[in-house]
Amino acid sequence: MSITQTVFVPENRRLFIEVPREVPSGPVILTFTPKEVVQEKKEREFGCAKGQFWMADDFDAPLDDFKDYM
Repeated sequence: MSITQTVFVPENRRLFIEVPREVPSGPVILTFTPKEVVQEKKEREFGCAKGQFWMADDFDAPLDDFKDYM
């Protein structure tokens, strides 16, 4: 007999599992398999970073440091 059950492991790592009546009394083998948590990607929202960045008015102006190369 094989039963699969998903449980949440709390911070204190203590589990209380109710065993179904179909499981006979006696020794059993428990196997713990961590489940990967997959976060769903959020839909991109246009303009979500508006106002967080700025560009100097003289951004395109030539730099004095490169006059020798121009």
